[in-house]
Amino acid sequence: MGIFQSLPDDHQYQTLSQKTGFSLEQIAILHNRFKQLSQNEETLRRDDLKTIQDLESNPIRSQIIEAFFDRRNFQKDGVGSVEEIGFEEFLTIMSYFRAPAHHITDEQREEMRRAKLRFLFNMHDTDNDGTITLEEYRHVVEELLSRSGALGRETAKGIADAAMLEVASISVGPMILKGIEIETRMHIRFLNMDTSVLCK
Repeated sequence: MGIFQSLPDDHQYQTLSQKTGFSLEQIAILHNRFKQLSQNEETLRRDDLKTIQDLESNPIRSQIIEAFFDRRNFQKDGVGSVEEIGFEEFLTIMSYFRAPAHHITDEQREEMRRAKLRFLFNMHDTDNDGTITLEEYRHVVEELLSRSGALGRETAKGIADAAMLEVASISVGPMILKGIEIETRMHIRFLNMDTSVLCK
């Protein structure tokens, strides 16, 4: 059994593997990480994710954490957010960061691309109204600029405001995103190493 000893039900994880595209080994690694973050509890809360050191300097840290609790990301037609998530929801969210398999069809690649774009859209549509408002856009730009450390908060706010005005002055129809390899850029890597190394 080895690394699968901590998995309560192998059949359940076979189903999760089919649903998320993760291998059983990857699920075992993520299950160990989930247990570490939750301190061996059955659910994770926002405060548990705030302990991840690699997220501390990420300019969109709060949006990433909120994405784990946004029902739209793990329930069809989900609305609002939850206070805690179980392992299945955690695994579902992590699957948005999964690199594509080498042998997938063009249709599967396009579906993965759409799912990742929807996930990113949900991350920035903070009021769950199905649109990213200019104010939400300004907030994202301001956060990205101010957290980089190269600009002060007021300078970042000024640039974000100017960017918002620029977007508002342009009449844009549906945006077509071509040439963005989101399915390969937005992923996590599984290295052949002990999960304690992954769980800094």
